[in-house]
Amino acid sequence: MQFVLMVFQGTTPLPGTPAWDEVPDSERRAIYADYAAVNQAEGVTPGLPLGVPAEACTVTVVGGVPHRADGPYAKDPSLAAGGYLVVEAESIDVAIELAARIPAARHGGGVEIRPVGTYW
Repeated sequence: MQFVLMVFQGTTPLPGTPAWDEVPDSERRAIYADYAAVNQAEGVTPGLPLGVPAEACTVTVVGGVPHRADGPYAKDPSLAAGGYLVVEAESIDVAIELAARIPAARHGGGVEIRPVGTYW
């Protein structure tokens, strides 16, 4: 079964921010190593790197006319998606174990898991 794991950074310190500068070097190295290990785990297809929410735009269609708004769909940047990956796993329990290894899940964010669905 395939699952999509969507990473939400929440209040996780991000590289290039003052909060990241306060994270000890040893912890920064551990975070990078943990993300690398997750991306190399069996059954994982890493998602493409996402830009920061401030660089996003959101499109809605009103009356058949597309409208662009600067920023992510979630108006609170801490609620914007920070990344994703797809995992082929025998059960959701395996996907949960993998999600628990994602640093954002223990540093102020969370990981949403959804089974891949077929709608057409």
